[in-house]
Amino acid sequence: MPGKKCNAIPASTDYWSLRLYIAGQTERSRRALSNLKEVCEQNLKGRYHIEIVDLRKKPQLASGHQILAVPTLVRKLPTPIKRIIGDLSVRERVLVGLDLHPI
Repeated sequence: MPGKKCNAIPASTDYWSLRLYIAGQTERSRRALSNLKEVCEQNLKGRYHIEIVDLRKKPQLASGHQILAVPTLVRKLPTPIKRIIGDLSVRERVLVGLDLHPI
């Protein structure tokens, strides 16, 4: 599942690059991915790429990428980089955290 692409990157440069750090196939990890896909489909349809990084398979990435808790979502693009920790079930918090919705 590491590096699994949930949507193809469009040819234009107007896309969002997201990385979701998880620790195995736990209920919390599955819920975070499901919630993320739902937010992306509703707000970024066709303009996003999700990379899944399973820290149980690649634990060395946790410290290298400064991941202290899982699941953690990192918005790589557009800049600036943003992080959201948790299963992404509080929709308003996710939208604000990703700058998709005004505060």
